[in-house]
Amino acid sequence: MVPFRMKAIPLFLTFLTWTYAQKHPYYVDDRGTMVHLFEWKFQDIARECEEFLGPMGFGGVQVSPIHENLIIPGRPWYERYQPISMKIHSRSGNVSEFQDMVRRCNAADVRIYVDVVVNHMTGDANPARGVDGSTAEPSLKSYPAVPFTSADFHRTCAISNYQNATEVRDCELSGLHDLDQSKEHVRAAIVEYMDRITDLGVAGFRIDAAKHMWPQDLRIIYSRLKNLSVSAGFPRNSRPFIYQEVIDLGNEGVKKAEYTDFGRVIEFNFGIVLGNMFRGLEPLKDLKNWGNGWGLLPSGDALVMIDNHDNQRGHGAGGATILTYKDARIYKMATAFELAHPYGTTRIMSSYSFTDPSVGPPADSDGTIISPKITNNVCTNGWICEHRWHQIYQMVIFRNVAKRSPVENWWDNGNNQISFSRGRLGFIAINGETEDLRGNLTTGLPAGKYCDVISGEVRGNKCTGKTIEVTENGKAFIEIPANADDGVLAIHIGRTSALNF
Repeated sequence: MVPFRMKAIPLFLTFLTWTYAQKHPYYVDDRGTMVHLFEWKFQDIARECEEFLGPMGFGGVQVSPIHENLIIPGRPWYERYQPISMKIHSRSGNVSEFQDMVRRCNAADVRIYVDVVVNHMTGDANPARGVDGSTAEPSLKSYPAVPFTSADFHRTCAISNYQNATEVRDCELSGLHDLDQSKEHVRAAIVEYMDRITDLGVAGFRIDAAKHMWPQDLRIIYSRLKNLSVSAGFPRNSRPFIYQEVIDLGNEGVKKAEYTDFGRVIEFNFGIVLGNMFRGLEPLKDLKNWGNGWGLLPSGDALVMIDNHDNQRGHGAGGATILTYKDARIYKMATAFELAHPYGTTRIMSSYSFTDPSVGPPADSDGTIISPKITNNVCTNGWICEHRWHQIYQMVIFRNVAKRSPVENWWDNGNNQISFSRGRLGFIAINGETEDLRGNLTTGLPAGKYCDVISGEVRGNKCTGKTIEVTENGKAFIEIPANADDGVLAIHIGRTSALNF
């Protein structure tokens, strides 16, 4: 038995190392947050990395699917999620533009994560033509540009019972032809596609519709992926960061915990619960034990968000509880809490304006995406750019300063006024009441004067917003009127907050 045990332990440790590596985003300088630049063009993303995201401390960008997709009349956003080939060519740009974007973003210390769609191909369409000219016969499950034939797909059936895990994974999601990832040819095609992207310098992948694929198949596919590119600046033997879309609210046949052995999982309950709380349906005081105690995934397994491109449109999970840019004041408050609290790996949504939930990004009459126009840090041309809202990007900096320091000095008024520190590095107070918050609260910070990063910043060794003075005992007078534009106040020891550092 001894020789067996001596061999088994290194194999077990190798598995643990591989698993941890695929949960690591490889942010530069231990940054803490990525942003989803939904439907942005590659050239615009590259410029945003250089001019804003890098300087403001964002760790990465999730880009919309980059494969060639089916052209759907009216050009709705969801056409991106109907692959017709695995060429790198989309409305965002071609492969050379993608490669240039990745290079420039890496040089700006911003990593790139690609939204990968490998659960399915298109739904039925006639004619079926892609953005790069590829054609297919979806009704025959024939995609010659990959190539895939009918032998590469599950049988045609619709998902009607989400309690049946086999049906969820083997039948078609919304009529999209479902690939069979147990087939060697399908696995090889997926690995080849993801490896091509890895070679171009990306740091990892969002796996769309992972819930609809078998965990054992994904484990095999991920294990075959190349390590990240050393020439792009990643350490040797670095595994791609994997985070997977598994919508599990606790009442279906597929469980999110089935997918955490080999990557992170997007924790949809995070935004649902915070949406309820910041809408006033539950008291903020209950956030004192926020995290695993709420039935959420362990922090190291979770990627978290307030909203995403699906549920801000009423798809996926959460319904009317989901906060979006349309609920601007409480959206900023919930995002501030997300970024101030250490739970999970955080992602920020960056949207375009919509009333019709199917409408695609701002575009010319020929379907070409219009670039965001940015004036005084405000996006126009139909783009919202929540990541450029002062209250949000300043909290991205707050998270970078706080790093892995614990939640301490919790205070609440028994209802919807709360505050806490992140060790001795940062402090946040939130007023969700219809009454003013005024009082001396323990900040945990060293004595000194600090600028509230929500209402302003440090400029010329002065605060453009509120100045908060912390006394020798770590306390400060905190005031957030009920009718204030922002229901949040935050200070930290970083260069954008502390006057005495």
